[in-house]
Amino acid sequence: MPKERSHAVTMHGTPLTLIGPELAVGAPAPDFTLFDNELKPVRLQDSKGRVRLLTVVPSLDTSVCDTMARRFNEEVVGLSEDLVVYTISADLPFAQKRWCGAAGVERVQTLSDYQERSFGEAYGLLIKEIKLLARAVIVINRAGNIVYFERVSELTDEPDYAAALEAVKKLL
Repeated sequence: MPKERSHAVTMHGTPLTLIGPELAVGAPAPDFTLFDNELKPVRLQDSKGRVRLLTVVPSLDTSVCDTMARRFNEEVVGLSEDLVVYTISADLPFAQKRWCGAAGVERVQTLSDYQERSFGEAYGLLIKEIKLLARAVIVINRAGNIVYFERVSELTDEPDYAAALEAVKKLL
């Protein structure tokens, strides 16, 4: 049975429970299998040897998530092609594809944890009460270790963009 952490995040001030471990900087990033907009599986290992920026959102159909994904898309333009940027949610791949087309996002690849929520559990970001993912930003180095991990405590707040991008730039 996966570990549960009550009151780990809030939504509009209401405490919520996260399922899975609390990952720390320095830990190996758990592998995952998520699905792209064409329902093809994508694993973390597919980008082995590259710097990975994972932006995790509850749903791209909300204003804060939309803002976050668009902002990271804009901020990484011009950075090395050695950087892989994934925006991960439990949204269906079809909804993610629709959002990408409407948002004009090109540098960020959306991935879905809709089937088994295994990413959410492995990264300790699955919200028990609503089966969505908690907002987070994770930077993984070329060796596959977590070098930056921010779990946003209030789901309606945005992450620290500057700190996450600084962690990325140090690796490129």
